Amino acid sequence: MIVADIQKRLGTFELDVQFDADHETVVLFGRSGSGKSRTLAAVAGLMRPDSGRIAIAGRTVYDGASRIDVAPQQRNLGLLFQQIAVFPHMTADENIAYPLTGWSAEARDRRVRELKELLRIEDLGARYPAQLSGGQQQRVALARALARPVDGLLLDEPFSALDEGLRGDLRAELLRLRSDLDVPVICVTHDLREAHLLADRIAVIEAGRTLQFAPRGEVFQHPASRQVAELTGVRNIFAARGLGGSRVELDGVAFEVATPVAAGATLDVAIRSERCLLRRIEPGEALPPNCFVAEITSELAFGSTYTLRLDPVGPGPTVEAEVSSHPYDVLGIATRKRWVVELPANDLHVMQAS
Repeated sequence: MIVADIQKRLGTFELDVQFDADHETVVLFGRSGSGKSRTLAAVAGLMRPDSGRIAIAGRTVYDGASRIDVAPQQRNLGLLFQQIAVFPHMTADENIAYPLTGWSAEARDRRVRELKELLRIEDLGARYPAQLSGGQQQRVALARALARPVDGLLLDEPFSALDEGLRGDLRAELLRLRSDLDVPVICVTHDLREAHLLADRIAVIEAGRTLQFAPRGEVFQHPASRQVAELTGVRNIFAARGLGGSRVELDGVAFEVATPVAAGATLDVAIRSERCLLRRIEPGEALPPNCFVAEITSELAFGSTYTLRLDPVGPGPTVEAEVSSHPYDVLGIATRKRWVVELPANDLHVMQAS
């Protein structure tokens, strides 16, 4: 297990981050410059905090109060950074074996074979980095990071320098490896899709602070604040007023929500675009609960998904809805502009106004 609770002042920037990682993948997620990589550097021993504590596998490696600061090479961590750092003058086998100083030739060769098999690079051992693709080089670098038994693996934007196809392959590779490694994995990324794919838990970091640290589903479906909702890609965030019970008012329309609210409370209410539903308008039919009439005013197609902007016809909020290509075709959205929009109560997430 890795536990971190650290503080560091860097000029006008203040880092104050808390998280832990057990046998799981924890993603440090946030925008560029938020403090993610500095946090990882502190865990690795490459940056000394001003105060706090870091423990790895039950051993304190940094404690500001006790003046403990264990050297990076003694923290027993595997490190993989954004820039692929394989040695160009060494073969893949030699790169992987580099950390195994002091091992017998037999033990070293056995470990290299194990790692090549684990990472599916068995046929690449005699090649030099110039003869390898970017994805193959990154696999070699990962094998080298794991050459010695480690108590944790730290990944700092490890796939961002690769094209999207290779990134997808290596994300899948990391997911496959996770159960085999049986150690904490801490991964830094500003890529929302990558965070969603890799994380068991996510620490959302902004301006050097941990805004929310929770299981992946909780962070994406129940953000702790408007700021977390914005950072995790929620496009529909509304100022709302509590009506009491489990009802709120959004732009003149009363909506049921899944949580009790106080009458008169000032709130933020969020719903992800893919949770907004479109219904056909039937003449004379009363609107169901949590519905209002809106018109599509713009749409963007991206792959198999359509992003629609819907402006209300009368009271109600402007919303963005995402619709996959099959329901888009079945509903005939391309030829129809006016719809009933439903914001389901269980998908409306209520937060205290920030």
